[in-house]
Amino acid sequence: MPLITDPEDLRDLLRTACTIAIVGWSPNPTRPSHTVAEYLRAAGYRVFPVNPEVGTPSGDPAYCGLHDIPAPIDVVTVFRRPEFVPAVVEAALAVGAKALWLQDGVIHAKAAERAVAAGLRVVMDRCMRRDHRGLLAGSVAPLSATPAGS
Repeated sequence: MPLITDPEDLRDLLRTACTIAIVGWSPNPTRPSHTVAEYLRAAGYRVFPVNPEVGTPSGDPAYCGLHDIPAPIDVVTVFRRPEFVPAVVEAALAVGAKALWLQDGVIHAKAAERAVAAGLRVVMDRCMRRDHRGLLAGSVAPLSATPAGS
């Protein structure tokens, strides 16, 4: 399976995902990782911020790593520099994540190939919030999503 670029495949991923790990989450409310996390939470996804250097964002713990998240992960969304992506891919595979979403400017072809070869659905160099707005504007939360805060 190649990288996901087709709008219907993106829409399907966004509709079927319920839990999202935000790797590289920033507590700074002006940073994209923060605003994307808040948007996704408001859209009905269960969001798990991941950053070993921060405390508690928005009432939820910031997890040190994917292995600390107490729920199955549907999508690992990455806000780290490209050189950190291979380690994120290995961690995503280790916890059984279903998809990897590399945000705008996060490009690592070899890590993406590794993820695809291992069975992950992969999106690269795209903004999850922008795609959600463009593809599911006006939609209700994902049908199987657990309401935020549950």
